[in-house]
Amino acid sequence: MSFTYDQLKTAIQDYTENDETSFVTNIPTFIRMAEERILKNVQLSLFRKNATAPTTASNEFLACPSDFLAPFSLSLAGTNGDKFFVDFKDPSFIQTYTPDATTTGSPRYYSVFDVDNFILAPTPDIAYTAELHYFYRPASLTAGSGSGTTWLSENAEMAMLYGSLIEAYIYMKGEQDVMGMYAGRFQEAITGIKMLGEAKETTDQYRTGMVIRTKQ
Repeated sequence: MSFTYDQLKTAIQDYTENDETSFVTNIPTFIRMAEERILKNVQLSLFRKNATAPTTASNEFLACPSDFLAPFSLSLAGTNGDKFFVDFKDPSFIQTYTPDATTTGSPRYYSVFDVDNFILAPTPDIAYTAELHYFYRPASLTAGSGSGTTWLSENAEMAMLYGSLIEAYIYMKGEQDVMGMYAGRFQEAITGIKMLGEAKETTDQYRTGMVIRTKQ
């Protein structure tokens, strides 16, 4: 089973039996909040992205992608094309390692300097090709058409539904027992997605064997 945008909106109204105008207007917000819950609770390959950009010689800063949330890795390649990875450090380490930004060389470390920039140490001596593997927020289901789908609406439909219902019931100031049921179903769905994203997606049976669950 999967949801299109229209199907999920209809399901939220059917479950809550609420067609009041302001409630319907806020359904897209409920869906985006459910997506945010999933984003912040589960590591999925869906939330990973790669981008490349050149560094600038004698410039210690490298611009972050506009949709950047957190780094997974950063590699650089020089004029010969050989790739090497740089280590992530705290900004204070970076600035202690190269207190004089005019000191140039092949960068060994990087850090998030501010919301728009990374800082490299030492300052690049030439233009390197940077490849960043990073955590980002994919486009919301609500950004598309009524017949549109996303990976989450197709593969995490329970989490999308019950996460949205939690937000809808908070808006409605609904009964605690119903809220608890929705929260329980959402947590059950999150557990299943975590098994996919943090176990099955990161292993293969040839090297690690089957995923073994704790016996009840």
